[in-house]
Amino acid sequence: MAKEEPIVVVKEVGKNYGTVEALKDVSFVVERGEIFGLIGPDGAGKSSLFRILTTLLLADKGTAIVAGLDVVTDYKQIRTKVGYMPGRFSLYQDLSVEENLEFFATVFHTTVQENYDLIKDIYQQIEPFRKRRAGALSGGMKQKLALSCALIHKPDILFLDEPTTGVDPVSRKEFWQMLRNLREQGITIVVSTPIMDEARQCDRIAFINHGQIHGIDTPERILHQFASILCPPSLEREEVKHEVAPVIEVEQLTKCFGDFTAVDHISFQVNRGEIFGFLGANGAGKTTAMRMLCGLSKPTSGIGKVAGYDIYREAEQVKKHIGYMSQKFSLYEDLKVWENIRLFAGIYGMKEQEIERKTEELLDRLELTAERDTLVKSLPVGWKQKLAFSVSIFHEPRIVFLDEPTGGVDPATRRQFWELIYQAADQGITVFVTTHYMDEAVRADKVFVIDDGDLVMQGTPKEIFSQVETLQKYGLDVPQVTEVAYLLRKEGVELPADILTIEEMVGAICQLKSTT
Repeated sequence: MAKEEPIVVVKEVGKNYGTVEALKDVSFVVERGEIFGLIGPDGAGKSSLFRILTTLLLADKGTAIVAGLDVVTDYKQIRTKVGYMPGRFSLYQDLSVEENLEFFATVFHTTVQENYDLIKDIYQQIEPFRKRRAGALSGGMKQKLALSCALIHKPDILFLDEPTTGVDPVSRKEFWQMLRNLREQGITIVVSTPIMDEARQCDRIAFINHGQIHGIDTPERILHQFASILCPPSLEREEVKHEVAPVIEVEQLTKCFGDFTAVDHISFQVNRGEIFGFLGANGAGKTTAMRMLCGLSKPTSGIGKVAGYDIYREAEQVKKHIGYMSQKFSLYEDLKVWENIRLFAGIYGMKEQEIERKTEELLDRLELTAERDTLVKSLPVGWKQKLAFSVSIFHEPRIVFLDEPTGGVDPATRRQFWELIYQAADQGITVFVTTHYMDEAVRADKVFVIDDGDLVMQGTPKEIFSQVETLQKYGLDVPQVTEVAYLLRKEGVELPADILTIEEMVGAICQLKSTT
C-alpha cells in the first residue's frame, strides 16, 4: 500500500518585516494523523509560520502546501479544511458561548448539530455556561470554546498557536487529552507551545530559532539537543533578610458580584521584600483579589491595607505606591519602547532629569538600546513582558502586583524574568505574583492557595507542595520532580515529602544509597 502524502509540505519559506528576517528557508513536512509541535524562543518565527500556513499572511519566498492545496492560489479552499486557534483569544467576547459556536458554524456553511459528535466531549464541559458571554469565562473555558469553534466545520488539520497560555495545570491536561482524542479521529494537529511538558506529548517537534529550523525529531532528542535554551538550569538566589514589616494586611476581605461571591472572607499579610505566590485554578478568585488590593475594585466587605493605605478610602494613594502588571499586556503597542517608559514615568510623577537617566539605564539593562525606537507591538512576547515588568517598577514602588506575568513565554525568557523579580525583591520591593507554572511558584517565599474564593492553604513552598493530593483536589499541579518523589514514596521508597528541585532529589537518592 502506497504511503499517504504528507498533509503539510513547507519548502524554503522566507518572510521579512522590513530589515527583520522572521523566517529563513524554512522546510519541513507534517504527516497525516500526527501531533506535530513547533517550539522555540519568543520571536523565533512560530506565529509568522502559523499565519502563512493558515493563509492569513503571504510568504516572501518558498512554497507551502496544506491538505494538498497551495496556500497562495488555493487559499479559499484551505480555509474550509483547517481550524485555527491563534495565540490570543480570538472569539467574540460580547457573544455568548452558544452564539459564538452558531456564528462559526454559519460562517463555514454548516450547523452545530451536523458536527456535534466531533465537539461533544469538549462542548459538554462548557454547555452549562452556554448563555454566558465568552469574555466572562475562565481561561480554561475560553480555550475549550475556541477549540469547539475551530472544530465545528470538521477540519482535516488543526493549527494551534500556544493554545494553553493562561490556563491552569488541570485544564491544560484536559486540553491535551482532547487533542489526543481528536488525533484518534483522524485530525492532524500542528501546535506551538512554550511548555516543555506539552512538547513531550507531540509525536515529533521542530525547534525553530531566529527564523530557522535547527532540528526535527522526537521530543526527547530535541529537548536534549537544545537543552540550554529549552530547559535552562534552575536559578540560584542568595537569601536576603528583610525586617518583618507588613506591607499588605488583609482581614475578612470579600467581593461579591450580585449573588456570586468571588472572594470570600480572606485574611493574610505579606512582609516587605517577600515574594508572595498566589495560586489557584482558573476562576478561583486570584485576579479579583489582586484588583481589590490594587485599588481597582472596591471590596464588598472586610479590611485591607496596602503600603499603609486603606484600600477603601485611600485607593488613589495605593495606586501611587504600587506597580501593577496585568494578565493582558498593559503597555501601549503603538508607542515606541522609549515612549512607553517615559509615559509611565510621567504618570508616576517622576522628574524629567531622573526619567532621562533611568530610561537609558533600563534600556541598557534589558539589552533594548537598539530597539528604543521600535514600536512595542513589534517586540517578541518575552521582550514585551520584561519591558512591562520593568516599567511597573520604574518608580521604585513598595509593592508590585504581577498577574500571570509569564504566560506564553518560553523557558529561557521565564528564567530571565524571574531574575528581574529577584533583583526587585533584593531591593526591598514586595512581589505579589499569580502563576500557573509550579516551577515558578517554588521560587516564592510564601505561597497561598485560593479555591472558589476561599483561602484554603498557606505556607512556604515546601509546606504547600508536599501536600500533593490536596493540591490536586484544588485543580493545581506540583513541580515535576515533586510528583516523581510522590510516586516513588507510594511505591515504598523512603524519600522526603518536601522535595522541590532536581538537586534535592539527587541528594535524597544519594542519602538513600549511603544508608543501604
